Amino acid sequence: MNILIVEDEVSLSNAIKKIMEQHGYLADAVYDGASAIDYATGCAYDLIILDVMLPKLDGFEVVRRLRAGGLQTPILMLTARAATPDKVTGLNSGADDYMTKPFEIEELLARVNALTRRTPGGLVIDTVTFGDLTLNVRNAVLACGNASVQLSRKEFEVLKLLMYHPSTTVTKELLIVKIWGADSEATDNNVEVYISFLRKKLRYLKSQVLIRNIQKIGYRLEAEPA
Repeated sequence: MNILIVEDEVSLSNAIKKIMEQHGYLADAVYDGASAIDYATGCAYDLIILDVMLPKLDGFEVVRRLRAGGLQTPILMLTARAATPDKVTGLNSGADDYMTKPFEIEELLARVNALTRRTPGGLVIDTVTFGDLTLNVRNAVLACGNASVQLSRKEFEVLKLLMYHPSTTVTKELLIVKIWGADSEATDNNVEVYISFLRKKLRYLKSQVLIRNIQKIGYRLEAEPA
């Protein structure tokens, strides 16, 4: 199961992400409403955990836009705003459930489990593709033609982020924040190590896809012609 966490409090976002991963979920985290829409419409998620008070676009507007665009992914609104009118607004905007902060971990997990058991009625995508590569987001298996290889957790997260932003340069700073966490002590060297691991696996698979180094910025995927 793949979950998108939209929460502008970085420490809380990291805590929720860690909880989800400890219980077997894959999780991405973004910190503003505009990014929430970009990720939710560009990637396949089984659930979105969405705060109301967000920079750029508030959670209510995010839900409205996602539902207006036809996205049926279950949405759990998580916010400090406990007033009944706010709950009604969230649910009427298209959210499936509503929790207030502070919350108990057990209740959050119970609600996540309940929502991810439901069938949203839309297409559930298990794979992401780029060039001749197919990445299974359920089991972190990367395939090219008839060959496949199991990725480690960090390898999977790095490649998934690159594949979710095809032909776009992903900065090292973004990779560190998204994968190691904003409060981590990870450096550019950590990113470079996993990029090296991934390049070796692409060569093993005989893929035409390259991880291009954009000097002093970051990396992007490029597909060489067959």
